[in-house]
Amino acid sequence: MKSIRVRLVILFIVVTTTTLATIEMYGQYQLSHRLEQRFSQLMNVTIKRLEMGMPDLVWNVDKEGILRNLVVEMLQDEINAIQVFDTKDRLLAAALRDPQGHVIQGQISDDFNGIRLEMKMYHGDLGVGNTQAGTAARYYLGRAVVYFSRKNIDRELRVHTLRWMTEALVVDLVLVLAMALSLQMVFVPLQRLRDALFGLADSGDEVVQELPEAGHTEFVDVIRGFNLTQRKVRQVMQRHAQAMQEAHASAERAKQAFAELQSAQQSLVQAEKLASLGSLVAGVAHEINTPVGITLTSASVLLDASDDLQVKLTQGSLRKSEITAYVTLACKSARLILSNSERAANLIQSFKHVASDRTSEHRRSYDLQQYLEEIISSLRPRLKQSKTLVKIECSQVIELDGYPGAMAQIITNLTMNALVHAFKGREEGRIQITVEQKADRVEMRFCDNGCGIVPEHIGKIFEPFFTTMNGQGGTGLGLNIAYNIMTQQFGGTILVQSELGQGSCFVMDFPRKSPILPQI
Repeated sequence: MKSIRVRLVILFIVVTTTTLATIEMYGQYQLSHRLEQRFSQLMNVTIKRLEMGMPDLVWNVDKEGILRNLVVEMLQDEINAIQVFDTKDRLLAAALRDPQGHVIQGQISDDFNGIRLEMKMYHGDLGVGNTQAGTAARYYLGRAVVYFSRKNIDRELRVHTLRWMTEALVVDLVLVLAMALSLQMVFVPLQRLRDALFGLADSGDEVVQELPEAGHTEFVDVIRGFNLTQRKVRQVMQRHAQAMQEAHASAERAKQAFAELQSAQQSLVQAEKLASLGSLVAGVAHEINTPVGITLTSASVLLDASDDLQVKLTQGSLRKSEITAYVTLACKSARLILSNSERAANLIQSFKHVASDRTSEHRRSYDLQQYLEEIISSLRPRLKQSKTLVKIECSQVIELDGYPGAMAQIITNLTMNALVHAFKGREEGRIQITVEQKADRVEMRFCDNGCGIVPEHIGKIFEPFFTTMNGQGGTGLGLNIAYNIMTQQFGGTILVQSELGQGSCFVMDFPRKSPILPQI
């Protein structure tokens, strides 16, 4: 129960923090957007004011007026410095902000930080002057350079982030405390009930202390039901005390019969193992479904009988004959479940190698031809059903260092793709797998003599969810999975060659030693 409590608290914290973080990220984005817009407007307005007021002062070489204008502009904290140069690029006036934030005059160093905007000043039709309409002329007066600072934006974003982190921490602490108190109200009664159940199970006496039924919570009904169950059990035990000897004798006879049937069952299991060796591959699906189905049926019958017995035990209407019938049924069901579970386990063991590889990403060395034969062997029932012949050609022993489960996935997907698409409407087909080693690389060709692929589909077959069998069970993921495994996990390539009516051929080229997958 403690582990469940911890998991609930962790889940609650994760969900709450994630929600708060999502909301805050959106708020941070909105704030950043507003600040950026305001900063951009400030730069534009500042440049426009300088364009309107500065040319006339420069034209009149009014350095004091220029400086006053610069000081006024520097009242905005976002401006770090302003420089004004004449036509020969000589400094007329400059104002900058010292480390304490005060506006001073001085030369700006080359490494001065800030966003630099430059404005050229003219006297004439686009500036300030006394020219008449039609004879206006423009005179270049110099340039002004403004350095803007983003410190205010960064400071506001930092303050906003710090405030959110503090709020999130406080909210998490409050919610965790509330959650812990809520869970405490739930788990304390559950722990009392658990201890009482263990006490009832471990007690050798018929009298067990009942739980107090005080309170007005939902657990009172549960406790009342538990106490009522204890009383009913004691009543049943008292009524059937005289029948225990006969029940014991019946149990002994049932035990002896069970031992005899178990011995016969062991013989049948051994005979079944020997008889199923020849047809293990072709009938594996049917052979596994049969014992599993019997096991499920037997377990269901046993569960129904156990539920009936529990109901009668609770109601206090249990009779000796019903206990005897239940014991007989339980023994029969147990024998059926045991024998059929062992049978299914033996069938699955024969396919353990390939199945284990397919469900894991363990890296190992393996013989490619031998492993291809194991894969095709596991697909034999499906191939036999569609009358498809598979031939493997490998002129030499090729040892691969990689992931056999991924190789099984590729071959299985290509085979099932051929059975579903290439041989659709045909009574039989043929698949040829040719493997050839070239230096440290391997070329594998998977070819079929099916109907081929129409030209407009060749460029799409490796795309996810592309299928020509929409609404007929096709997902369009088989070839996409094979493509991803070959290109990413094997570090190779896979291409398709096809002519309509002449079959298709998938050409795979990959290194003998697969790249090491990153640990996740």
